[in-house]
This record gives sequence, structure tokens and C-alpha cells, in this order.
Amino acid sequence: MARAVSVRRLTLMTAAAWLVGFLIFFPILWMILTSFKTELEAFSTPPKFLFFHWTLENFGIVQQRSNYLKFAGNSIILSVGSTIVGILFGVPAAWAMAFSPSKRTKDVLLWMLSTKMMPPVGALIPIYLLFRDSGLLDSRTGLIGVEFLINLPIIIWMLFTYFKEIPGEILEASRMDGATPWREIVYVLAPMAVPGVASTLLLNVILAWNEAFWTLNLTTTAAAPLTAFIASYSSPEGLFWAKLSAASTMAIAPIMVLGWFSQRQLVRGLTFGAVK
Repeated sequence: MARAVSVRRLTLMTAAAWLVGFLIFFPILWMILTSFKTELEAFSTPPKFLFFHWTLENFGIVQQRSNYLKFAGNSIILSVGSTIVGILFGVPAAWAMAFSPSKRTKDVLLWMLSTKMMPPVGALIPIYLLFRDSGLLDSRTGLIGVEFLINLPIIIWMLFTYFKEIPGEILEASRMDGATPWREIVYVLAPMAVPGVASTLLLNVILAWNEAFWTLNLTTTAAAPLTAFIASYSSPEGLFWAKLSAASTMAIAPIMVLGWFSQRQLVRGLTFGAVK
């Protein structure tokens, strides 16, 4: 009897998990399907789910109207560049807080995390003026700096909580053997923290790839990433849903493929102590 109840409960939990997963994924699925519709079918009532005239016309029009590869290249440069800079700053900071904490370490961590709670628009005007006066508007360098700074608190938090799971005695032994802080981080800490660092890298790439507020307000053409590529399909004439869906599908496809192939590493890092 108990076994039957357990099996029933497992079945219900599995069905509920699939239902929640489908509800989360459904907007993305609908966007992808809409990208293969004509504009008329995209507005049809009732909406057509699978039985419609499938076409690749929207993707061709999007590519003709905009240079997709240019926007995609900017997204790759911005996400990878900000991630590399973030790791270079985040690893030493998390190492110092995890293995040489002070009385104010927790306060500093909470303060860093609290900066993520501030609405970005609250800092838009000073940052815009700073970029304008420094000649950084519509530049990759400026956007890498912004994306690096807004994601740095998350990088430090993830690495800090993961480093705390590593026995400090191992680092003390390396210090007794004469290891400098740099060698300690590179040759002792880094190999042991590969899952946590990898999951932090992947998460930061995803966050930087999806960043829209700062890219839309600090760029126009030269450094515009795929988020600006999507926004360009909102025009005074109205929204062309099929073409907008095609542009959105092209924009999210690379990061979805990356997430699909790296999901095991990401989950492994998150469950090994990167976030608790």
C-alpha cells in the first residue's frame, strides 16, 4: 500500500514538473512557431498552433533588412569580454573574502548584492553623461565595462559560496610550501573550483547576452548587440509579429544552444556549492 502511494506521488510530481516546464517553455515555443507564419496568420483569431502555412520568408527579410552577423558578433564580444573581466576581478575578491574574512565581509557581500536591487534607470543619467563625456557611447569597451560591473556582485557571490566549501587547510599547506597568493589561486584553488567557476562563467555569459536596458540606452549601431537587433523591429507603423518573432528566434538561438550543451556542467556547478 505504501509503495503504491509512493509511486502515485512520484507520478504526480513528475507530471507537475512536466506541466511547469511546459508552461515556462510555451512562450518560447509560440515565438518560434510564429516566426514561421505569415503576418496575416500571426494575427489570426483563433490562433493557429501547428496547422498553418509554414514559411522561411520572415528569416530572409530579417537578414536582408539587418546584418545579423554584425549584431551577433557584438553580442559574443560583449558577453565573453565582460565575463572574462568579471572572472579576473571576481576570483581574487571571492578568494580574499572566503579565506581571509574580516568582521565586515558579510556586510560587504550584502551591500554588493543590494546594488542589484536598484532599478537600472536610477543610474542611467549619470552613466549616460559619463559615457558621453568619455567618448564611450556606442562602444564595445564601454558596454563591456557596464555589463562587467552589473554582473560582478553575482560573480563574487557565486564564487564566494563555492570557495567556502573548499577546506582552508589545503591552502594553508600551500602557503607553508611557499606559494604566493597568485600561485595559490592559479595552481591550487582554480583546479579544485572548476565546476563552480564554469557555472559562474556560463551564467554570466547568459546574463550579459540577455542584457537589454543598457545596450538599448548606450548604443545605436556600432556596438549594438542582438537585444538592439530585436528592438529595431518595433516601429511607428506597429509591430510586425512574424518578423519580430523571427528576429527574436535568431537572437536567442545561440544562447539556447549553449545552454542546452552546457546544462550538465551548469547544474553540476550550481549543486556543488556555487549557490546555496
